Amino acid sequence: MSWFFRSTIYVGGLFILAFGATLTIKANLGAGPWDALNVGLSHLVGLTIGSWIVIVGIVLIFVNAFLLRKKPNLLSLATVFILGFFVDFWMAHLVNQLHYFIFASQLLLLITGLIIIGLGIALYLQSEFPLNPIDHFMVTIQERFGVNLMTAKLIGEILALLLAFLVNGPIGLGTLIIAFGLGPSIQFFHHYCSKLTGKFVVK
Repeated sequence: MSWFFRSTIYVGGLFILAFGATLTIKANLGAGPWDALNVGLSHLVGLTIGSWIVIVGIVLIFVNAFLLRKKPNLLSLATVFILGFFVDFWMAHLVNQLHYFIFASQLLLLITGLIIIGLGIALYLQSEFPLNPIDHFMVTIQERFGVNLMTAKLIGEILALLLAFLVNGPIGLGTLIIAFGLGPSIQFFHHYCSKLTGKFVVK
């Protein structure tokens, strides 16, 4: 793939991911563990959700470097800044009027957001650009402690959930749905995104 095409799917994937994350937050049934942490910090301390995505991401970059005993992967800063900007964009301009209080509507919004997140992640991963620090944290736990990816992912999600609980983040039914449904959603779209981007590989 050309650098331009990789950059396009990278930014496009993060744009889609941010939209899906915003929908799950607006569903008001409980956000994913990391999103719940960012929302809780936003309500407790101030600043926007996107700002906390950047701050938490920067902290994780240095945590990952400490655990792996390597230099911080500062290229990952691009990912958190872009993602944080897009989340604030969606929250402020396009979905700020979405406030559903009927359970069926909330559930539909949550599942729609979950599906969109899966598409966004599957797409941005095809670019092979630096990982979101949260995704890198999962890989770091796997490498540092010798566990499989599923266990590493679970450890990271539990840690985020505990932190979200401490800052009174939005934890609920939606949190469980996202925790168990995100993996299958990413896996589903990964197959199609791989085929799509594979057509643009110059051999």
